[in-house]
Amino acid sequence: SAAQKGWMTAIIRTAGGIRRGTGNRQMGNSDTIELLEAGPGVWDAFVDLMGPKQGGSGGCWCMLWRLDRKSFDAGKGEGNRDALKALFETDPPGLLAFDGDKAVGWCAIAPRPAYPYLDRSRLFKPLDDIPVWSVSCLTIAKSHRRQGLSVKLLDGAADFVQRRGGPAVEGYPVDPKVPNYPAVYAWTGLAAAFRRAGYQEVARPSETRPIMRRMLT
Repeated sequence: SAAQKGWMTAIIRTAGGIRRGTGNRQMGNSDTIELLEAGPGVWDAFVDLMGPKQGGSGGCWCMLWRLDRKSFDAGKGEGNRDALKALFETDPPGLLAFDGDKAVGWCAIAPRPAYPYLDRSRLFKPLDDIPVWSVSCLTIAKSHRRQGLSVKLLDGAADFVQRRGGPAVEGYPVDPKVPNYPAVYAWTGLAAAFRRAGYQEVARPSETRPIMRRMLT
């Protein structure tokens, strides 16, 4: 509810850029979306967005990149859910987009070392010694797709990282060669959205998987 969100810090898009607000509903002339940092006050809304049973997909709960495969598989469902909930209560693992009191978008963000999967991946080894933050997941409610919400979340992710002193944020989106790419396979985001949010391609380890980065300093 709005009351549950009231104590949290909001990131509000205004003509002057990002400012820190109270979490109370504030709307622009045409923009009804506000971004809130993950926290205990918005956990229930996050669960509604991801699906109480699915956790996004297959009981993932945004823990696939944070755990080794054995631990992830063992925790599928409730275990992974509890692990992410603990992060909501201690260290915000991302941003939620709200339209009114309903969460309609999610962007998971953390320092790259929080995602050991990246070092295990043959595609996404570190490119340099810059201590980047990584976007690991973008989820948009069906009702709000194709409206630029991914771009708004990726822009908010840059501000989220910059406020924490991070020098750069990067993502590992899909750059499909076919139209109408299935959303279920695009959970790391689409390269076009990263480009629109000011991220630059810094590597392309495979034909359809660029690494996109936005420098913040």
